[in-house]
Amino acid sequence: MLKNKHKENLDENRLRLSSFVTFLMGFSQAVLVYVMSSYFKLATGTESVGIFYGVSYLIFLLILLNLHKLVRLLGKSNVFYFSVLLNIIISTVLIFTNPSLSGVLLLMLYIIMGHIEWVALDVIVESFSVDNKSGRIRGLHLTILNAGFWFGPFASVYVLDKIGFEGIFVFALIFNCFVLIFGLLGFRNINHRFEQKLKVLDVIRKVLAKKDIMRIYYVSFVLEFFYALMTIYTPIYLRDLGYSWESIGLIFTIMLAPFVLLQYPMGVLADKKFGEKEFLLFAIFTMAISTIAIYFIGSGSVVVWAVVLFVTRIGASLIEILRDSYFFKKVDAFDVDIINFFRTSLPVAYIAATTFSSFILFFLPIKFAFIFTGLVVLSALYPAFKLVDNGCENDLVKG
Repeated sequence: MLKNKHKENLDENRLRLSSFVTFLMGFSQAVLVYVMSSYFKLATGTESVGIFYGVSYLIFLLILLNLHKLVRLLGKSNVFYFSVLLNIIISTVLIFTNPSLSGVLLLMLYIIMGHIEWVALDVIVESFSVDNKSGRIRGLHLTILNAGFWFGPFASVYVLDKIGFEGIFVFALIFNCFVLIFGLLGFRNINHRFEQKLKVLDVIRKVLAKKDIMRIYYVSFVLEFFYALMTIYTPIYLRDLGYSWESIGLIFTIMLAPFVLLQYPMGVLADKKFGEKEFLLFAIFTMAISTIAIYFIGSGSVVVWAVVLFVTRIGASLIEILRDSYFFKKVDAFDVDIINFFRTSLPVAYIAATTFSSFILFFLPIKFAFIFTGLVVLSALYPAFKLVDNGCENDLVKG
C-alpha cells in the first residue's frame, strides 16, 4: 500500500466548484461521444471506424506516459487550461468543416485533448481531497459528471436529427467555453508542479512493484475496454437494426441512469461500511453477463434494449466508483506519476479493443463484439478477488 507522505487538505468550496466544472465537461463530451462513430462512418464510408479511435488513444497513451513532465514544467492547472482551450479551437473549426478526412483528424485530436482534460482534473481534485472520504468525494464527482453524460446523448441525437453535425459542434463549443471560464475562476491558484524527474520506465517499474495498484489497474482496463466497444459499436449496431436516432437517444438516456443514481451511495458505503472488494466482484459479474446477453436480443423492442443496457451500466457504474475509491485511497496529490499511469488504462484499453475487435469483426458479424466484450470483462474477476481490501470507517471503530 502506498503511504501518504504529504499533508492532505479538504477544501469543500473548491470541490463544489470542481463538481460544477465536471458537469459541464460531462455534458460537452457526452454530446459528442455517442455520435463520433457515426461521424467517422459518414466521413469515411466504412463501419470499421475502430482504427480512428485506436490511433487517437495510442497518441493519448504516449502523451499520458509523459504528462508528469508537462505538469512539472507548466503546473496542473495550466495543463488543464491548455487542453480545454485547444478543444474550443477544434470545435470552432469543426462547425465549418464538412464530414471529411480533415474533420476526422480534428475529431481525433478532440478525443485526445478531452481525455487530457480529465486526467488534469483528476490531479487537481486530489489536491483538495482526503483519503478517508475518497469514496464520497469520487462518488459525488462521478455522479455529477454522469448527470452531464445522462442528458448529453438525448440532446446530441435530437440536434443531429434536426440540424446535423454542425449543431453538435456548436453545443460542444459553448460548453467548453463555460468549462474554461469556471476553470479559470476555480483552479488558477492550484498550479502545483510535480517535482520528481522520472523517466517513463522508472514510473512503470515503480507501479509494477505495487501489486494492488496493478490489480485495480487491470479492473480499470477491463472497464475502459467495455466502454470502448460499447460506445463504438452499440450506436452502429442499433442503426443497422433500423432504430431511429430518437429511439437510440431514449435507450441511451435510460441506460445511463445508474451512473447518476448509484455512484454516490456506493461511495458512501465503500467509505463507511464495506470497503470496495465485495461489491466490485458483484459488479464485474453483472456487467459481463448482461453484455453477453446483448448478442441474443437482435431487433427486440426499445424497452428490451433499454433494460439490458441499463443492467450493463449498473455493473459499469459500480465498477467506476469502486475503482476510483480504491485507487485514490492508495495515493495522494503528489503521486502525479502514478495517477497518470493509472489513467493509461483508458488508452491501452481502447487500443486493445479497437485492434482486436477490428480483426474479429473482419470475419464475424458486429454482434459478436458483445460476446467478446463480456468474456474480457469476466477476466477481471480473479485480480479483483486478489485485492487487499481497504479498511472502512466501521473497521476503524471496531479496531
